[in-house]
Amino acid sequence: MTVKDERDRESSLKLFVVMSRAMQTIQKRVESNIKSFGMNLTEFAVLELLYHKGEQPIQKIGQKVLLASSSITYVVDKLEKKGHLVRKPCPNDRRVIYAVLTEEGKKMMEKIFPKHQDAMIEIMGGLSTEEKELTIEKLKKLGFYAKGNE
Repeated sequence: MTVKDERDRESSLKLFVVMSRAMQTIQKRVESNIKSFGMNLTEFAVLELLYHKGEQPIQKIGQKVLLASSSITYVVDKLEKKGHLVRKPCPNDRRVIYAVLTEEGKKMMEKIFPKHQDAMIEIMGGLSTEEKELTIEKLKKLGFYAKGNE
């Protein structure tokens, strides 16, 4: 094995460890922020999706918030009981049910989303804007490459 190959092997493993640890730390901070609003990460993810993208077919929410489809019904049930969303049948296809933010859910998100956004800015404050943009670009490149090798 050449020195370059050995260096690449070591840096690949180190990159994985550093990214994993950074993500765990960031995840803990984000979860703590969201818990301060009285909800868990999946509830917030569903509400945030509906807040920014409008009504969504319940069957499609899982893919968009990276949640198992088996968990979506449970989360939607909880959010519905809390009065944050309602189910609305699709007029064209009886098999499709939409999740729709209620007025109460919308008002709550208008109140808490700016606070969440401020927390994200603070959590990601270790990088300059330029560094964030470069990191986004490089992580997308890495993700696309890894996906192509599945």
